[in-house]
Amino acid sequence: MSPAARSTRSTRSTRSALARVRTICLALPEAEERPFGGHTAPAFRVRDKLFVMTSEDGSSMTMKAPAGAQQVLVASEPDRFFVPKYVGPKGWVGVRLDLRAAPDWDEMAEMIAESYCLTAPKRLAALVGPPAE
Repeated sequence: MSPAARSTRSTRSTRSALARVRTICLALPEAEERPFGGHTAPAFRVRDKLFVMTSEDGSSMTMKAPAGAQQVLVASEPDRFFVPKYVGPKGWVGVRLDLRAAPDWDEMAEMIAESYCLTAPKRLAALVGPPAE
């Protein structure tokens, strides 16, 4: 495959991944899309509090995670999960979206919902409910 074809495929898969992230996030109560700071990448908020941010190039996203989850995820699958700059020390986890193997979108939806619930007011979080076991 030529470099141009790889680049086109990568761009297409990145756009597709961002579209899936957008669909998952905006399905949550009162969620809205608004870039963070001076960035242009999609970021998702509830009541003006961030719960998911995507990278400028669309290759990754970061989200809030429950206490201890970041270390477990990064240790279990270091190619997929990482400690993001700036918000990593606060327990957020990064997820690479541009790997050859697509993310497990059911798992991503659960993680995004969990991030939302950690961020949203209790009344809104209760509408989403606890993650399915």
